[in-house]
Amino acid sequence: MNALSRRRYAVCLIGCAVAMIAVVGLSPGIGNQFQSVGFGQAWRSLGQRHLSPPPIEYQIAFHIRLPRTLLALQAGITLSLCGAVLQAIFRNALATPYTLGIASGGSLGALIAIYAGFQVTVAGISSVSLCALAGAITVIGVVFILTRGTKRLTTNELLLAGVTLGMFSSAMMMMITYLSNVRETFAIIRWMMGSLDTIGHLRWTSSLPLVVPTWIVLIAVARPLNQYLLGDELAAARGVQVGRLQGACIFFCSLGTAAIVAICGPIGFVGLVVPHITALLVGRDCRIHLPASAMIGGVFLVICDWVSQLAMSWVGALTGRQLGYSILPIGVVTAVIGVPIFLVLLHRRLAR
Repeated sequence: MNALSRRRYAVCLIGCAVAMIAVVGLSPGIGNQFQSVGFGQAWRSLGQRHLSPPPIEYQIAFHIRLPRTLLALQAGITLSLCGAVLQAIFRNALATPYTLGIASGGSLGALIAIYAGFQVTVAGISSVSLCALAGAITVIGVVFILTRGTKRLTTNELLLAGVTLGMFSSAMMMMITYLSNVRETFAIIRWMMGSLDTIGHLRWTSSLPLVVPTWIVLIAVARPLNQYLLGDELAAARGVQVGRLQGACIFFCSLGTAAIVAICGPIGFVGLVVPHITALLVGRDCRIHLPASAMIGGVFLVICDWVSQLAMSWVGALTGRQLGYSILPIGVVTAVIGVPIFLVLLHRRLAR
């Protein structure tokens, strides 16, 4: 890497890091209208946290809003990083963290927990999240078992296995929804929309043992991925073990995505749209593209979460109705924002 490339690399990463710090700093003062605490009130209450009991402003700002933002940041980093890596591994611009049926497997596990009425909590993680993680990991295991007989994992085999298992999981989800009563059906649909709701700091930290190793490994393979994008034969000639690289990337992408799905439910379009936006800004060099995608994805999902909390109050102000207490599901917001962005990017790609 020459001096110009190193300078560009540093500027990109510093800019993304500043954006992440900015959204975290702003988050205690931004939230649902029901929690009417401004930015100044939120940070002033930090100095009163030792009072007994602590001020309500402190509770809202730093026990509700900040953990929610940190969870959104963690989910956005993981989904965007996994999306960027999978698009490189599959050499497919439409590859996403859900390509291998991970989201469908996790959703099926969550639906089984809701339908069966499991009421177990381990380390602050509910039975729904535990079953979602189990379902996602099961899908990963089945995909690797199906492709195990080949000398080297091929993208076509993995994609076909993932799509097939995703369709099977979706069919089972429809069957469970059909057999459920009204209360269970509402809980199922609500979970499928995705959620960043969290009280206190335990929930957003519970997935860190899975996602932090995912971040480390996927950032570390940036240089071999650059060689891999030139072709299997050329990469192998330059010392890249293609099969091992594919297997490691797919496993850790699946693991990180499963951890996020287990906590937040399925959140679409982040892992699809953000890597394309990042590529327009910084190029396709994986050494810059991967960490930049991760940080931009975190900022993107935090902003989407702010929109989900404030959108109904905006609609209420326009219609004269009291809608400020409602929060849109995060999956709805990412779809509303992500679809137009992706269509614009697709149009630009076709116009070349």
